[in-house]
Amino acid sequence: MFTNIDHMAICVKDLNNSIYKYETELQLNCTYREIVEEQGVEVAFFETANVNIELIQPLSPNSPVYKYIEKKGEGLHHIAFRVENIDEAITDLKKRQFHLLQDTPRKGSHGSKIFFIHPKQFGMLIEIVEKGEL
Repeated sequence: MFTNIDHMAICVKDLNNSIYKYETELQLNCTYREIVEEQGVEVAFFETANVNIELIQPLSPNSPVYKYIEKKGEGLHHIAFRVENIDEAITDLKKRQFHLLQDTPRKGSHGSKIFFIHPKQFGMLIEIVEKGEL
C-alpha cells in the first residue's frame, strides 16, 4: 500500500528563522512554501534525494500544531507515507481496525490529499499522502 516515505515533518515556532538555519547550517534549499488554511499552518519543504523535510509553523493558537509545540516543544511531528490511492488506503486501514483521525481525506500542501493515523497506534503521528497536481 505505501509506496515510500513522502516526508518527515518538524514543528517550528518561527518558520523564517528555521528556513534560514536549514539553508545556512544544513545547506539545504527551501523549494516550496505554502499556507494551508484548512490546517492552520504555514509549511516549507526541503527536497533531498530520498525524503523531503517539511517545517510546520502554526498560524494561530487555535492550530493543533500550536498546541503540540506548547505541550512537547519544537521537533519531529510526524512521518508521512505516500500511497497511490488514498480512498483505498482509508478503506483498507479501517478494515484492519486502525484508529484514524478522520474518515475522509483532507486537503494538504502541494494539492495533495491527506489523513492521519492516531499517534497512539505507533507512538507517533503518521500521515498518509496521495500526491496532488498543482
